Amino acid sequence: MSVAHRVLSFLVLAGVAFAAELHPPAQVTAGSGFSMPTSGSGDATFYLIGPSVAIKKTVHLGQEVKVDATEVETAGKYVASLCSSDNCSSSTFYVVAGAPDRLSFMLHPSRVPVSEPNAINGTAFVFDKFYNLVLNPSTVNFQVVQRSGPPLNHTVKAAHGVAWMRMPSTPKEGPVKVIATVQSANEPRVIQQVASDACHLRIKASRTAKGVLVETDPVRDCSGNAVPDGTVVSFTSVDSNGKTTVDAPIKKGIARAELPVSGTARISVASGVVMGNEITVGGRS
Repeated sequence: MSVAHRVLSFLVLAGVAFAAELHPPAQVTAGSGFSMPTSGSGDATFYLIGPSVAIKKTVHLGQEVKVDATEVETAGKYVASLCSSDNCSSSTFYVVAGAPDRLSFMLHPSRVPVSEPNAINGTAFVFDKFYNLVLNPSTVNFQVVQRSGPPLNHTVKAAHGVAWMRMPSTPKEGPVKVIATVQSANEPRVIQQVASDACHLRIKASRTAKGVLVETDPVRDCSGNAVPDGTVVSFTSVDSNGKTTVDAPIKKGIARAELPVSGTARISVASGVVMGNEITVGGRS
């Protein structure tokens, strides 16, 4: 027998082994079905193992092995195997996320002072329609919808599926909507803005039978928002008997307190780190 005949005979005997080979694509987009060609004849068993799938079915050699779109919806590493009666062959391929289609959005904190730089902190995770994290770069827009005035926009390139931003709070108190958007998907969240520290504190005083009644003008922050009731305001008087301080909460926008005063006194006001005006109350004649 010639060398050519001996090689041909060997190939015929080994034909089953060659037929059992599979050549899947190196990379598949999630939810995209595909086919893998085979050669030879007879039946073989096909196995597909992935992050969320395990499939076994009989296939006919010489025909294409079809992988349904529903079988490759989860991103990750897959192993495809083809086994005949006396040979098995395996190949690996990867399923990657599809186009951005969904968002998971976290907003922090739930309450912020008005007009505070970098007060609003948002993090968005970008997913495809099968909830696979989209690792390819994508653009996420964060929008703060003000109660008055145009919305504030901040665009961020997501890295490894995550986009993060910090933005200033707006000048007006109350609920503010923050929206994260990628492609046609958007996720709204609401953050409560509260008045900042008191600003331009002013007081007035009047004599009483027991001393001096001191009260503030309506207490507001520098943007004109009413400082919440319960915020403590400190009144301090200095007279011939020494120094007296009384702390009083704001009620219905105004804080007031009665101070014991002997003769002429200097009275000042403060709330937190904010100082107000100082007045002098003369002694009784």
